[in-house]
Amino acid sequence: MGLWDRIKGEFIDVIEWTDASDDIMVYRFDRHGNEIKFGAKLTVRESQVAVFINEGQLADVFQPGMYTLETANLPVLSTLQGWKYGFESPFKAEIYFVNTKRFRDLKWGTKNPITLRDAEFGPVRLRAFGTYEIRVKDAPTFLKEIVGTDGYFTTDEISDQLRNVTVSRFATTLASSGIPVLDLAANYDQLSGFLTERIGPEFDQYGLELTKLLVENISLPPAVEEALDKRSSMGVLGDLSKYTQFQTAEAITKAAENPNGGTAAAGVGLGAGMAMAQQMANSMNQQQAQPAPQQAAPTAPPPLPGAKTYFIATDGQQQGPHPVDQLKQQAQAGTLTRDTLVWCEGMANWAKAGEVDELSGIFSSVPPPLPPAG
Repeated sequence: MGLWDRIKGEFIDVIEWTDASDDIMVYRFDRHGNEIKFGAKLTVRESQVAVFINEGQLADVFQPGMYTLETANLPVLSTLQGWKYGFESPFKAEIYFVNTKRFRDLKWGTKNPITLRDAEFGPVRLRAFGTYEIRVKDAPTFLKEIVGTDGYFTTDEISDQLRNVTVSRFATTLASSGIPVLDLAANYDQLSGFLTERIGPEFDQYGLELTKLLVENISLPPAVEEALDKRSSMGVLGDLSKYTQFQTAEAITKAAENPNGGTAAAGVGLGAGMAMAQQMANSMNQQQAQPAPQQAAPTAPPPLPGAKTYFIATDGQQQGPHPVDQLKQQAQAGTLTRDTLVWCEGMANWAKAGEVDELSGIFSSVPPPLPPAG
């Protein structure tokens, strides 16, 4: 820098600051020797406040507008300097530009879970996070309480302190709200309003205004969320007994359709599937049927425990199970023949009744068909 440039730089006649970033809250006007020319032009833009400091003491504060610096509009500085009469010489003062716009999207969140008592789940631990907005409401207070002599003050230098205040008040508000855990999502707006009213006065002490605070998420520990998902799944499934029956039928169908088991496996799967389907149908019918006020006694006793019963195929439909005595009666009546297909538990596939050892004896007392007329 040349001598002439330095001499000119000692006397400032234009004072302004153009904010080029989104996080600068306070900027100290930089010039050589703090020399300001009497009659210099001061430009304070919208969302700015200019504060003059004289020898460490707060002097005049300028709101947005354009000013000519002279004794008339520097009353506090004139008093501090002892200017009893007109003053036209250069003077010294520090000038701080304070950014009064809203600083948005500042983050807050719990470092550790908050433990509280829930009416439904008992003791639970919760985490929460969100965003908030602030602006400088009282520039002199903000300079005295927070900034000090920092000539380049950003949001990062105060965000930690504001976040700690927010989290502490959030924990107290949430614990005293009595809102059930499952209803918290429906009350985010209500919690945000409570927190703004609760924290606002504390921000005022710093010369700041809390313009907005949002609760974006409140979450349970992963293990609790997993258990809650399982509980929700059970509610979606409804009747678990019917769902189990459905799953069993699906598994049997897939086993019967499995080509790797061969024909025998397919037959076993088909027979077992039909038996299981019949048992499932009987079970479901028993659950759905309402007992009559008076029910007649059965005409015949049930099969003895351990007695073998058979299913028979008649006209392409499955009937049974029938004990051997009933099959013998059907054989005598002619409704059951040696060629009728039968199946019981333990058989690999359906077989003709005349080929089953246990049933071959019931046809010995049945006369053979009459020969055709000659």
